[in-house]
Amino acid sequence: MNDLLNLMARLRDPQSGCPWDLEQSFSTIAPYTLEEACEVVEAITRKDFDNLREELGDLLFQVVFHARMAEEEDRFDFNTVVSELVEKLIRRHPHVFPEGALAEPVQANNNISPEEVKKRWQDIKVKEKEKATHKKESASALPDNLPATLPALKKAEKIQQAAARVGFDWEDASGAEAKIREELDEIKEAQAHDGKEQIEEEVGDLFFACVNYARHLGVDPEMALRKATLKFDGRFRTMESKMLEDKKNFSDLSLEAMEGYWQNAKVDS
Repeated sequence: MNDLLNLMARLRDPQSGCPWDLEQSFSTIAPYTLEEACEVVEAITRKDFDNLREELGDLLFQVVFHARMAEEEDRFDFNTVVSELVEKLIRRHPHVFPEGALAEPVQANNNISPEEVKKRWQDIKVKEKEKATHKKESASALPDNLPATLPALKKAEKIQQAAARVGFDWEDASGAEAKIREELDEIKEAQAHDGKEQIEEEVGDLFFACVNYARHLGVDPEMALRKATLKFDGRFRTMESKMLEDKKNFSDLSLEAMEGYWQNAKVDS
């Protein structure tokens, strides 16, 4: 870790550093940070663990880069980032660190379920937020600081989770499933009587309802959609390869013939 920090300092050295690294700022590096985070998720989705190792390194470099720029502006440094992270994780895991410190291992509460751990984490997080803002009475149950770049499915899920923690939720998955059917009917109604703007709104409601359904089933909607897209990509490319072997183009085939190639691709995948 020290080698990496020293390397970053060398890259940003005003006299002998890298010209490209020296001209960067928080705002110019931010898109790369987002890109590297997405590439980590992509490697996990593809189960490409050799690539995951590399992508995690690239993401770590982004953290080091931002921390170095902050240190140059006397805001904070990498050690502060790490120490505050450790303090927060200890604070949010009282069942593992009942003494509130890393010092000596003590008997942990192993009887707590993962669901209860998650609930306690969120409760502690809310209390931290109230303490930081000093606005307990007016603080919304919904998160205020979700990044604009957060994928829409993930953002919907986080908002739904926050609403659920205060009891605004379906009792089980059947309510969320019925909502999907309701939204489908509303899309059909909008198609018959309304314009594109209303149809777009109803389709958005459908996506939101699907996220809710996935949440009740214990499925991460973002990862589920990534995997479904990756699966489609693979099958479509297999279909194209089969067509190439048969010297066929899409323009040569009926929809029924394309479906035949698709079904064969599904069997091969």
